[in-house]
Formats: sequence, structure tokens, C-alpha cells
Amino acid sequence: MLFSVILTCLVGVFLRSVVWGFEAPEEKKDVFSSTACPAFLTFTNAAFISGATVELPCLCKPEEVQSVVWFFRKHWSSFDETRALTDNHGNKLLDTSQVLHSSDLRSRFSIRMFSLLIFRAGPEDSGLYICGSAHKDFFYGYDLDIQEASTLSFPPRVSERRKRRHRSSFVVSSHPMYKVFISFRPWSVCDRCGVPGEQVRVGLCYVHSRFLHVRYRVTNQTVASCGSEGVPESFSHINQGPKIEIRSCNVTCPPEPPPPSKLIALMEFLGYSSASGPVPVPVFYLSHPADSVFTLGCPGARPNMVVAWDQGSKPIYRSVNASSVFYPRIKVDTGHHLVFDPAKTQDSGVYYCWLQGRRAAQIRLLVYVHLGKDQIDWAHSNFPESMRTLFTYYAVMTAVFCLMLMGKIGYELIRDRLEAHND
Repeated sequence: MLFSVILTCLVGVFLRSVVWGFEAPEEKKDVFSSTACPAFLTFTNAAFISGATVELPCLCKPEEVQSVVWFFRKHWSSFDETRALTDNHGNKLLDTSQVLHSSDLRSRFSIRMFSLLIFRAGPEDSGLYICGSAHKDFFYGYDLDIQEASTLSFPPRVSERRKRRHRSSFVVSSHPMYKVFISFRPWSVCDRCGVPGEQVRVGLCYVHSRFLHVRYRVTNQTVASCGSEGVPESFSHINQGPKIEIRSCNVTCPPEPPPPSKLIALMEFLGYSSASGPVPVPVFYLSHPADSVFTLGCPGARPNMVVAWDQGSKPIYRSVNASSVFYPRIKVDTGHHLVFDPAKTQDSGVYYCWLQGRRAAQIRLLVYVHLGKDQIDWAHSNFPESMRTLFTYYAVMTAVFCLMLMGKIGYELIRDRLEAHND
């Protein structure tokens, strides 16, 4: 009797722990239920450097709306030219199966959790982006300005005392109606550790004026980016290109975090003496046809992260490529992507990318010769050598066949003569 009572208690405790272990998590509050959409549609001004990945969140929508549709319109164009970037079901891209990865906006954007992501944004992507519904009810808007830097600058290394006085912005031109200035973001961390690296900071062009359009001024009533639609068209001649500054750096690598105790126990169980060695980076395999532009991104990189690239054991520095007399075929663009313009078969190999000063991934790239339907075979650079090799093998095989045939005929003639002589 006592044993059955104890067994019943143990079973009850076990079932209770199972129920507690599978208890449903507390439901999170819907952020859209507490954020009301503005009664009058305004546009939040957002400026980015060309090549960056841009994320535009839909900050408000009615609770009953389960999916959103993003709309796009070029700056200073009519309202009739507004076009939808998604279909009527929301959160689904338009049919882009026939659209290659090119300058077309629809081939480079995605929607995640109502937010619009634009990959490798360029100046042609500047415009008004509106989050709305399939019935053209507009909820939230952005005035996106993508600025392209034509050159890179390399300021001298400043001392620690002068870093505090280093200017974060400076006026480019001044006028009684406006001022144009470059606003710099803070220096990034060193993109490599343990070896010489680089630091990058971006300065974007802004306008300070009391005559900006009220519909495009949200955060600051008197400041907007130079390419914003809030800047009057009479000020269009003031557009000043952004600045990108690069300087060298050299920092020591911080100590690697110790592996989890469970990993150490597992390694010891498998017979390994220690698991405290360097953590291996993930390996990715990619292939791409030759003689076309190829862009390589670092896995896990975000717009606010600094990225560095190595071709095997050889670092790829922005300053070296920028100071080259000839246009570099392999370079790091302003969005921290590795660009092959174009890719060649000799570019096949191992590449490493760094995130925030730490090596993050290994990419094994294969660039292969592609003879597609849209390419004339005999126009390829390797076509003459390939045909020469093919004809050489054909001639050798033909000669071998002829020699074997002549040998067989000669053997049969000699055999027939011997048989006739014996008779």
C-alpha cells in the first residue's frame, strides 16, 4: 500500500513537470496596437551610402491588416507614377523569375515582418517608399536618399588628444537661404585584428534651411539630406557628393571566449585532450559563371557592421585598390561587398570575410566557363585552344586506327601467302 502511494506521488510530480515544461509561452503584445498611424501622410527622411543594405520598417498599420503592400515613386514625379512593389496578397514579390540580378529594383528587395529590405541600394533607388494595403490605404512613408561617393579620401592619422576635437561635420557651402554640410558618422572599429586593418567612416550630404517642405521634415524641422524631395527644386544645384574616409589601424585580437562545458565534456568523451583551440569558422561553397559581374556578401553582415575581405592569405585593402592607377577588377565597394568586375576562372579559390574585426566565414568560390544559349561558342576566348586540342586528339586517334588497320591487313596477307606456299 505504501509503495503504491509513493509511486502515485512520483507519477504526479513527473506529469506536473512535463506539463510545466510544455507550458505555452506568454503571448507578446502587438506593437502595432499601440502605435497609431498619422492622419496626414508624412515621409521620414533617410539617407544611406550607395551599396548599403537598406531596411525600411513599416512602423504602423491597422490591427485588422494582416499583410502590407509597399509602393514606390521616383522623386519629383507625379502621383500617377506610383507603382506597387508587391502583389495584392502582400508580402509576396512580383513575378521576378525573368528579372536577372541587375539594377532593377524588384530583383533586389525582400519583405520580412512588414519591413522592406533593399540589397545593394543605388542612386536609382532613391524615391518615396510607402507602406500601405492592397486597397491603396497608405500607413507610413519614407523619403529615401541614396548618395554615391565618387572618391575615397585618406586623412592622416590623428593623435588620441586630437581625436576629441576631430570634426564630425563641416560646412561645404553657405547661402542666406541654406547651408550645405557633410555630417560624418563615427569611425568604425578596425576591420581586422592581429594584422594591419582599416577603419571607415561615411559622411553624408545634408541641407540646413528654413524653406524645406513640411511634409518631408519629421525628425528635424530644418535639416534634410541633399537628395530629399523636401529640398526645393531651386536648390537642386547644391547637391554635394558624400565623403568616405579610410585610415589604417592595428589592434590586438581579444581572447577567444571559452567553449561551453558541455562541449569540453563531449570532446573529452570522444578522446580529444582539449577543446580550447580556435573555433573554426563556417564554410560556404559558391559557384558562378565567368566573364560576368559577381557580388559576394559576408554571411551574417548587417548594414552597421564593418566587413573586411581576404583572398586566401592576402588581405584586400580598400586603400590599395583606390590608389591604383588602373580600375581594380576585384574591389570592396562602399557597401562592404566584394565585387568581381568581371569574374575570371583564376578567381576561383578560398576567400575569408571579417565582421567587426573577427574572421567570420570561409567562402570557397568556383568560377567556371559558361557557354550558354546567349553566348556564341566560337567567340569565347578559350574556343581556339579547345578546338586545337580536340583536333589534335582526333588526328592522333585516326592515325592509331589507320596503323592498326594496316597492320591487320598486312598480317592477313602474310598468313595467306604462307598457307598458299605450304599447299
